[in-house]
Amino acid sequence: MTTVVTPPPDLYGRPRPDRLFGALVPVVEAYRRLSLRSAKGQPPARPVDRDLRVVVRSVVAEAEGVVSLVLADPSGARLPAWRPGCHVDVVLPSGTVRQYSLCGEPADLRTYRIAVRLVGSGSAEAHGLEPGTPLVLRGPRNAFPFVGHGPCLFIAGGIGITPILPMVRHAAARGADWRLVYTGRSRAALPFLDELASLRTTDRVEVRTDDEHGLPTAADLLGRAPSGAAVYVCGPVPVIELVKAAWPGRFHAERFSPPPVVDGSPFELQLGAGGPVVPVGADESALEALRRARPDVAYSCRQGFCGTCKVRVLSGAVEHRGRALSEEDTMLVCVSRAAGDRVVLDV
Repeated sequence: MTTVVTPPPDLYGRPRPDRLFGALVPVVEAYRRLSLRSAKGQPPARPVDRDLRVVVRSVVAEAEGVVSLVLADPSGARLPAWRPGCHVDVVLPSGTVRQYSLCGEPADLRTYRIAVRLVGSGSAEAHGLEPGTPLVLRGPRNAFPFVGHGPCLFIAGGIGITPILPMVRHAAARGADWRLVYTGRSRAALPFLDELASLRTTDRVEVRTDDEHGLPTAADLLGRAPSGAAVYVCGPVPVIELVKAAWPGRFHAERFSPPPVVDGSPFELQLGAGGPVVPVGADESALEALRRARPDVAYSCRQGFCGTCKVRVLSGAVEHRGRALSEEDTMLVCVSRAAGDRVVLDV
């Protein structure tokens, strides 16, 4: 197939091709021919395998319903470097993909550590893993970076301690001004309390449990914030929203569930050209609606950063986090919405 390079129409609408771009056509054509000539005889590009193959080294019960897993390269090779706040995609033996924060020591690149609370089928499978089980990881990626050196207030709700713990270690090692408020149902349900105690900074750590103190208020969570602090919070949605509404300063958060749909409008998904039409409610995501018709649709993070649920758009405009995308784009059905009445998906 021969590609012909032609200049575009005149920019001012005159009935002739654009002269400036027309003058560039011979240059572009010469460059194209040179590129084709230099590519002859070259081997085809090899696909890049970005999967990390690891094995489970150990499984440790850390609290009620929480286990930690230490993962390592089967040959003992170093794993990719990471920073506090990073997470990995874990492909479980069943093919299920789940995201878990790295909660070990970033300086130790021989192993990764994650912690899993038992809350569903994916976590149940993770709890059933045994030492020696091979797994596939993707990442690490960081959607919750620790961007400062203090002063900081860390707020962790339950298993939300996992990305916070490396941040606390980082801040403590550098002599930063920091505090941690750690909340949960009971002390028995809170993992890594012993590691926090070993930092020898117990005066900076406050543990608040529902059975001892009742549900925390915003004042309870923010009362220990150092002057001018940045707040880092991870945990259940109610905790994040409570802090976000009350804190006027710098705020960083990671949630373990999909963000709520706020001020959404209803629209329709059409599944393929001429396919069935699925209504999407004003308060639900396109993913939730799509799963009613296609229960096996792939998804993972439900927060718009992993890309697992990306679907090609055949027609219709899409908005992603308030930004309009052009037609023939892709749609992250977990967080994107239609900019009009209907989007036709290639599913």
